[in-house]
Amino acid sequence: MTVETTERREWTVTGMDCAACMTKVTRAVERLPGVSDVRVALMAERLSLNLAPGMTEPETIEGTVRKLGFGIAPKGQQAPRKKAFVLPDAMPVPQASTSEVQDGSRATAPMRHKAPDVQEAPAERETSWHQTGKGRAVILTGALLSVAWLVELLTSAEAGSWAFVAACLTGLVPVARRAFEALRMGQPFTIEGLMTIAATGALVIGAAEEAALVIFLFAVGEVLEGVAAGKAREGIRALANLVPKIALLEVGGQTRTVPAEMLEIGQIVLVRPGDRIPADGDIIEGTSSIDESPVTGKSMPATRSVGDSVSAGSINAEAALRIRVTREPSDNTIARIIRLVEEAEEARAPTERFIDRFSRVYMPAVIALSALVIVVPPLAFGQDWSTWSYRGLALLLIGCPCALVISVPASIASALSSGAKRGLLMKGGAVIEAAAKTTHVAFDKTGTLTRGKPVVTDLIPDSGVSETELLIMAAGVETGSNHPLAQAILRAAKAAEIVVPAARDARTVAGRGVEAMVGEAKAWVSSPSHAAEIGGIDAAAGQRATGLEEEGKTVVAVFRARQPLGLIAMRDEPREDAAGAVRQLSALGVSATMLTGDNPRTAAAIAGNLGIAFRAGMLPEDKLTAIRDLNRQGSVMMIGDGINDAPALKEARVGVSMGSGTDVALETADGAILRDRVTDAPALIRLARATMGNIRQNVTLALGLKAVFLVTSVLGFTGLWIAILADTGATVLVTLNALRLLRFDPTKEA
Repeated sequence: MTVETTERREWTVTGMDCAACMTKVTRAVERLPGVSDVRVALMAERLSLNLAPGMTEPETIEGTVRKLGFGIAPKGQQAPRKKAFVLPDAMPVPQASTSEVQDGSRATAPMRHKAPDVQEAPAERETSWHQTGKGRAVILTGALLSVAWLVELLTSAEAGSWAFVAACLTGLVPVARRAFEALRMGQPFTIEGLMTIAATGALVIGAAEEAALVIFLFAVGEVLEGVAAGKAREGIRALANLVPKIALLEVGGQTRTVPAEMLEIGQIVLVRPGDRIPADGDIIEGTSSIDESPVTGKSMPATRSVGDSVSAGSINAEAALRIRVTREPSDNTIARIIRLVEEAEEARAPTERFIDRFSRVYMPAVIALSALVIVVPPLAFGQDWSTWSYRGLALLLIGCPCALVISVPASIASALSSGAKRGLLMKGGAVIEAAAKTTHVAFDKTGTLTRGKPVVTDLIPDSGVSETELLIMAAGVETGSNHPLAQAILRAAKAAEIVVPAARDARTVAGRGVEAMVGEAKAWVSSPSHAAEIGGIDAAAGQRATGLEEEGKTVVAVFRARQPLGLIAMRDEPREDAAGAVRQLSALGVSATMLTGDNPRTAAAIAGNLGIAFRAGMLPEDKLTAIRDLNRQGSVMMIGDGINDAPALKEARVGVSMGSGTDVALETADGAILRDRVTDAPALIRLARATMGNIRQNVTLALGLKAVFLVTSVLGFTGLWIAILADTGATVLVTLNALRLLRFDPTKEA
């Protein structure tokens, strides 16, 4: 490499079951020369880092990770599955011809029909626990332990003791090897290190049976952790499996089966009834009902026709469609959702960062306490060395903070996965923690509380001007604008079959309107108040505009310089669930405010129907100021369209974008509501609060069990095998508790 800057590299790492695994990988890799900004995502099984050229080879990084006992491969390649699951080899699939599409029976196939000549590539499947390396270790150590008990029963205690020593050493060797490699990399405080010391110490003091039992229970715990971690990853894996592995690509008038991941922008694919759409694209031929529930969560199928966009993973329910691919497979809607969920792991919650710092002190402190328990009673009080060595070794096993460290990321990962399945995205633990503290929600009006598709209700031309002339001038000024009000005027012009004149030098005046050169003179479409300031509306028209606004309509004035042309009134109806969302927020103890650039009278009419407070006549900078004011009173969540409201979204404690999988909805602000349902706002808060409650339960469980067994171990009530059972058991319980969030449905009111 000749480039002098660092390069971002990424690997898939398998075999990580808990946060301690993440820590081992992170600390081992970041010690290597030229490596910086190391990030390890447990649930995404991803290692990413910046690598300076000419200092550490990628192969060295891979070797370091393998020495710790994990599988690793560069991104896009298959890493060896040490614990969770294996990826099957790709299966060849036959081709299909376009003639098949003409078959009438196929065109009316039921939704779940799958053509016999198109086979889905097999999805990733779970490997049974006994087929994994850790599973085989459990079987082997368990068998040796059973043999040792049998030897002791049939012969003598002395012979049985040697059999227990053999069983212990057989299971201890691989653990000790991993402990030694971690020690070489500057990590003395690992669970493998503690296990090695405790088991070796137990053998020295003659507790061979308990040492062997501890090794067996440790192996069982690791298997259970692997199973639990695999379950936690299933949510993200299920999202990935929504996109079919193959596609019918049209080439030269014929179709052939190709891997969906090989599709390119501009190619044409054929999607038959019952098939999943293989890529984001636009329909160029056909009309069909599309089931979008796998992607956006919308329960009712929607009819889509030529020109409409469709998302990868949606199901074509009725008729054959030809679709032009508009996004690379790696950038389709589902891929972006998965990427955001995976990247959200790296946005650690404040609670998680605190626990990580605490655990770094906790483990050495417990080890020091263990040493004191072993040494002080015999030296200071003449107690029995064997007894207190045994108690100290039991205490040593309490020192592993696995359950505590995994308590937060396991809950966060489960919540992110659960939310993604329901169209609720939050970019990391920090966002979840902030959302749980929300006391006030600020809504944008257009496109958020309302449908965002206003319709023209009234055309009121000035004297000497016809309705057609009024509409022609307004459409000319608004040509090219994507604003909802502009689109309403353009739709009305199209419906009236009006030829829209060419315009130039169009300019938006923020919060006031649009101006452009139409013909040889400048024309405006603006708010009545702005029109009044520059002579674009007379007193009578101003009173008429006020009356229309009191009816909940938005009014614009159309005029040339000192020449009023008339008024156009539009109405944007509230979404059906908007009032229900406000009611649900109130039930959660969260107040709500509508922020709008509309005039106060229109805002009051809409807010009155919804039962929500409002602030009207707001420019983008006014919304920013309003969010700052609300933040001083509590914690504010701002929900908007992600474009005009960008400053306010960033200023809020949590900014959430509305939109069905658009770029803005996925990549702006801190979260996204994909289903365009206002009731998903309280659902987002419910999910965040449930997650923080789950985290508190996990932390209490982890610390509570540690505290209890720390005391009982020092007092001699519990021994080595109970100590390791408490440690691995707590880790498994915490993970299983976190997995409950996968079944939590935040859209249901409590």
